[in-house]
Amino acid sequence: MMISLTYVSFATQPFSARELLDLLTVARENNSKLAVTGLLLYRDRSFMQVLEGRSPTVHMLFRRIARDPRHNEVKSILQESIQERVFPDWSMGFQDLKSADARGAPGFNEFLDTPLTSEAFADDAGRVRQLLGLFKRRL
Repeated sequence: MMISLTYVSFATQPFSARELLDLLTVARENNSKLAVTGLLLYRDRSFMQVLEGRSPTVHMLFRRIARDPRHNEVKSILQESIQERVFPDWSMGFQDLKSADARGAPGFNEFLDTPLTSEAFADDAGRVRQLLGLFKRRL
């Protein structure tokens, strides 16, 4: 069974562009080996990440990510069984939501002031899917 798991977390300190690139490089390598796909969003020390793959693999990876000392307040906000991957070609798509590219995306305005926190998305799975879909089309 395949699942999609989306979580949010808060970095213990701001990530520089170089640190984000390093994180992304390692994530892509690891995810490729594990047959995990997904998307990583970053804004103001907050992360939102989608992990897609076989259920045991995604849960193992999520537990490992949750123990990473570079962030805290790790919280799963959406988990669902999937028949096919939303991000099938991405070992890890990435977007820094502060970038000019992200800000120019059609429909981005409504999310511009939304923090990537569990409170902002907890009660509305449709809103999570809408944000992720916006960046799927842009990447």
